[in-house]
Amino acid sequence: MGCSIRKMKKEDIHQVQQVAKISWNYTYEGVIPLEIQESFLKSAYNDEMMQRRLERSFFFVSEDDGKIIGFASFSPLKEGGEVELGAIYLYPEYQKMGIGTSLLQEGIKSIDGVMKIFVNVEKDNKIGKNFYTTKGFEVISEFDDDFDGHILKTVRMVLKV
Repeated sequence: MGCSIRKMKKEDIHQVQQVAKISWNYTYEGVIPLEIQESFLKSAYNDEMMQRRLERSFFFVSEDDGKIIGFASFSPLKEGGEVELGAIYLYPEYQKMGIGTSLLQEGIKSIDGVMKIFVNVEKDNKIGKNFYTTKGFEVISEFDDDFDGHILKTVRMVLKV
């Protein structure tokens, strides 16, 4: 396996959309109804939104032999060195191999002045919560999130870098 991390390019959009769909369906099975997942994916990962993210955020992909297998997106740097981690997703078969960690580290290394990384993760997303906890993120709050009519228990976490 020859994994590498790099900035996303426009021609990666379709592959990133595939990673988002498959990893979302895997991660949120039994947590978020499938029709709500599909509705969210259509709005958050359509071509226009992906182009906007590419232009306005820090977006990294992980490749294995030319195939996109995962991605991470970070907001632009805010006052006080704060960044929002929008997503880290990998194809399920590539999880627990250190690739998510590499994507997180790439964000830390590439975003000048970052001091804190915030992330929201669904309380029932055990994969995500375990990942962030092992990377040193700490829970700072919990709240109910109305996700297209489906109430999710969401945890806000922070990593001080």
